[in-house]
Amino acid sequence: MTREQRRLAAIISADVVGYSRLMGRDESGTLARLRAHRKLRFAPILARRGGRLVKLTGDGALAEFPSAVEALAAAIEFQQAMIEANRTESVDTAIVFRLGLHLGDLIVEEDDLYGDGVNVAARLEAESEPGGIVVSSTIKDLVTGRLKATFDDLGERALKNIERPVQSFRVRWNAADWPSSAQGSSADVAVAAIDQPPRPPDRPSIVVLPFQNMSGDPEQDYFADGMVEEITTALSRMRWLTVIARNSAFVYKGRTVDVRQVGRELGARYVLEGSVRKAAGQVRISGQLIDAASGAHLWADKFDGPLDDVFALHDRVAMEVAGAIEPAMRDAETQRARRKPTDSLDAYDLYMRGLSEIRDPSREGLNAAIDYARQATALDPHFAAALALHAGALQMFFISGWAGMEVQPEALRLSRAAIDTAGDDAEVLAQGANVFAYMLGDIEISLSAMNRALQLNPNSLLVLRHGGWVHLWAGYAETAIGHFAHALRLSPNEPWRGYSELGLAVGYLVVGRPDDALTWGRRAVVSLPNNFACHRIVAMALVGLGRVEEAREVVRQALQRLPQGRINVEHYLRMWRDQSQAESLIAAMRAAGVPD
Repeated sequence: MTREQRRLAAIISADVVGYSRLMGRDESGTLARLRAHRKLRFAPILARRGGRLVKLTGDGALAEFPSAVEALAAAIEFQQAMIEANRTESVDTAIVFRLGLHLGDLIVEEDDLYGDGVNVAARLEAESEPGGIVVSSTIKDLVTGRLKATFDDLGERALKNIERPVQSFRVRWNAADWPSSAQGSSADVAVAAIDQPPRPPDRPSIVVLPFQNMSGDPEQDYFADGMVEEITTALSRMRWLTVIARNSAFVYKGRTVDVRQVGRELGARYVLEGSVRKAAGQVRISGQLIDAASGAHLWADKFDGPLDDVFALHDRVAMEVAGAIEPAMRDAETQRARRKPTDSLDAYDLYMRGLSEIRDPSREGLNAAIDYARQATALDPHFAAALALHAGALQMFFISGWAGMEVQPEALRLSRAAIDTAGDDAEVLAQGANVFAYMLGDIEISLSAMNRALQLNPNSLLVLRHGGWVHLWAGYAETAIGHFAHALRLSPNEPWRGYSELGLAVGYLVVGRPDDALTWGRRAVVSLPNNFACHRIVAMALVGLGRVEEAREVVRQALQRLPQGRINVEHYLRMWRDQSQAESLIAAMRAAGVPD
């Protein structure tokens, strides 16, 4: 059974230099050493960096990664490991690899990859010197400043069967910056590779274990395996998350495992496991997310559906699982960061602490979030998510009435820097788009970035929520309502649901449904009691229903607790692309007694 889809991915193509010569000298010995290098060096690095082995050829391999940074890091680590391994080999027996890397659009069919993305990587490999790495400009642009490596410009290369010349770069690195776990003799390396588990990555990591087929029909294993593949692919779109390769996960198929042991062996913080049960044309898919360190269950749910379209069911469940476990992992990461001793915090943990502070956006919380974001970017100036967090906190200061337009230049500078370094991080693109739309009123730039984010990860709660607001201000209220509703459907109990509830209230008011706006506005008040905008939309909905005195009482009570609540007319007119829509909303606020 085949299924074709397209996706963007980083590709490593590798082959052995002088393979025919080595085979001619010692065929069995060469094959044995090649297999050992693949098992003891290539496979562990691939697993640690979230890569997936697509296929092996006689003298090479093809692997894909969800991140350009992880792909190049894996390539450098592997070449450095091979340098160490070859120190005890003679020139006649040493196995030396060439590597080529490219980020491009791929055609995925079953477990294989096709298309120009693969072809470019293979051609760049041929341009590499023995033991070296050559990358395309798409890789180089995304990793510059984020890894300890430099790039020699090789110019535009005309590659065989590639229509356009490809700008190519030779990668250079300092061995001291990339210490290999392979030390001493080849025998020592083999023992170390077997005994030492992968080092957990700096960012959160997850492995999706093979789902258990509960149907009693071994032929239905393909359905369970396909479900795992789709969920793994959906999770790979979350660029803040490292996803352990499918091939590494399937080592555990058919085995009873301890998830804590799996976490140690694969370097994963989280384990997703599940089961599939088929009967009478229906299927039930159950899943649970587990903290690999403690064994604690963070999330569990089940999904039912008909089997009339297997692929559609795979897609739907993968989307819902990915969207549902995202907030659970983010919450777990926040708690982990809080528990970490202050003197050992790194940039990612500082970012997570900032993210936790912004959840209840008091003045003190926003100041703390900004401080954590500044510390994180001081450690890593190219940390796009921390830049976006800083911009978002400044935006919320403005929304809350604690700052004026004086914060606009800094918020926009940070957003531009975040978008410039975001690469394919959908959440950062979405946050940047939101700030641009709200603080500058530049809807076209915001829509462009937001649509890119939605294309990269259509199941992210953050992307859907930001996408709802940007589309709302752009005049696409029905689209916005769909995004907010999708976010709430994926995870109705996540901590920031109030912003989606508020968005739905505004959206329904704009399309002329004040009764629905009132319902969702009241829910938003419960979720975000200290956000004046939630009280305000309740009052505006009451105005729309002709209940003006009730509306004025809502505003009066809200202003007693939140006296900074005001109408910024100039900003409202700048933010909403449809001026008549903005004027209508301003009129409703004034009718409810919201002061200018």
